[in-house]
Amino acid sequence: MPAMGFYTDTTVCIGCKACQVACHQWNDLPADLAEQPTGPDQPGQTRPLTGMSYDNTGSLSDLNWRHVKFIEKSQASDGTLSYQPTDASRENLQWLMMSDVCKHCVNAPCLDVCPTGAIMRTEFDSVYIQQNVCNGCRDCVSACPFGVIHMGGPENEGKGIAKKCTLCYDRMQHSLAPACAQACPTASIQFGPIEELKTRAEQRVNQLHSMGMSQARLYGADEKILGGLNAFYLLMDEPEVYGLPSNPKVPSRNVLPTNLWSFGSAILMGIAGLVSFRKRRMDSFAQGAAEQRRQEEVR
Repeated sequence: MPAMGFYTDTTVCIGCKACQVACHQWNDLPADLAEQPTGPDQPGQTRPLTGMSYDNTGSLSDLNWRHVKFIEKSQASDGTLSYQPTDASRENLQWLMMSDVCKHCVNAPCLDVCPTGAIMRTEFDSVYIQQNVCNGCRDCVSACPFGVIHMGGPENEGKGIAKKCTLCYDRMQHSLAPACAQACPTASIQFGPIEELKTRAEQRVNQLHSMGMSQARLYGADEKILGGLNAFYLLMDEPEVYGLPSNPKVPSRNVLPTNLWSFGSAILMGIAGLVSFRKRRMDSFAQGAAEQRRQEEVR
């Protein structure tokens, strides 16, 4: 079974959010609406804009497994680049849009730190969370360098369970494309065997370069980032502009305090056990010696 995944060409994303809607519908995710009055006598629910362009979801979450980012790039009056839509004196406005999702890393930090085996790698090489096995420890949340995993639900005594994109594992098992890729009207989100997607992406980058767009580059298509991402991107600016780290941290750095505490606790428990064992043996020897002396005195 070849590794399957996403190739997202951000140059053709139009910000329609069809991917978000399809993801919500297929996975039966609630709307996460905020209470806002719709009229003087008719209070209702809505999803207010965040103040960052046309973004009304803000980020990935336990209810938003896809999130379309709107980045407004422009020049301020002094010539400096600006990415804040609230700047009044902007010129040469350019929109950068990207549909964000779980990266399904080849070397997935979340999978490495999961203590219960709830996070598994499927036959499609995607990273899947078995929600009935999750104990709500949140180790995966701190390990993910992309801020993908979030806790949600009343399970585990209110701690919730880890939730994220499943790459529509249920659909793939029936030879269906993920809902988001199926709904994308511009083929910005493309689904298929990873190696085929990489070839297609490299051809697209070469095409853009030939058109004078030298800033086009791939993110996560090679092994430099966590062994490769099974959801990689074609970007038109630095990764940080899109909220992506150029050099994601490995899990040992993310969860080091927890690991050190566990390791230190294990050492202390081991030392305490050795001390207790040694004390019992010394007491036993002392009792044996005392008994031997008593027997000699009787003789």
